[in-house]
Amino acid sequence: MSRFVLLGHPVSHSVSPEIHSAAYRALGLSHRYELVDCPDAAAFEVAISELRQGLAAGANVTLPHKARALALADDADALARETDAANVLVRRDGGIVAYNTDVIALVDELAVHAPSATSAVIFGAGGAARAAVSACRARGLREITVVARRFSAAEPLSRIGVHRCAWPTTEHANSALADLLSGADLLIQATSAGMRGGPPGEVVADLVPWERVPASALAYDVVYTPAVTPFLDAARRRGLGARGGLGMLVGQAAAAIRVWLDVEPPLREMEAAARRALRAEA
Repeated sequence: MSRFVLLGHPVSHSVSPEIHSAAYRALGLSHRYELVDCPDAAAFEVAISELRQGLAAGANVTLPHKARALALADDADALARETDAANVLVRRDGGIVAYNTDVIALVDELAVHAPSATSAVIFGAGGAARAAVSACRARGLREITVVARRFSAAEPLSRIGVHRCAWPTTEHANSALADLLSGADLLIQATSAGMRGGPPGEVVADLVPWERVPASALAYDVVYTPAVTPFLDAARRRGLGARGGLGMLVGQAAAAIRVWLDVEPPLREMEAAARRALRAEA
């Protein structure tokens, strides 16, 4: 029996234990999955030390530690390096290898829900936003713009042809964003705004001049709880296609299981478990 953990802060809202436990049951495995709250960098480093010691076989990593997870790893896959963030760690040969399965999951989501998109506007500059950029690039989108308050974290993206737009605080900035959105096929909300326990969702939803967004565009929110965030609600009121982050959550968990156990995960059982857990929380 192996132990797997989710490292982050906060983690009490997470449905990952239900998702992974359902997968292990379906696969006939007795592994366990636990939440480990890491409120600061020191606590996170203790958890990484325990992973190195073999007290866990692997870890998922969520906010706010994805960049630190990559920095503390001994090796990393190409996607983790490209995004400068890791959401999956595995103990291998005494060291830690980092992966970014958020990208893999979002690529699959976009292939299903926005198969013909060629341009995207992404809100945020953290790990989820960088994963969204990588996913859009993997899907072959030609125009990708990141909207953020600060660009220090997103700076490497400018070297791979991603445009930048300042977070609107002036009339001119509002006009620039409106012009961008008028030609967008895809809007991705990649911050924690609207997440249960996070900042208010209106922080991003009220930023968007929805009347300028093409009716054919898809609004995608990486947040999965609640199921309908203010961002998605505003998009639906505009008549747009709108998808929450549940599919991405399940997809990244499935990819993590492939990394940890080298088996094909039971996606149907995992998604059903996630939906049951979210209904119980509602």
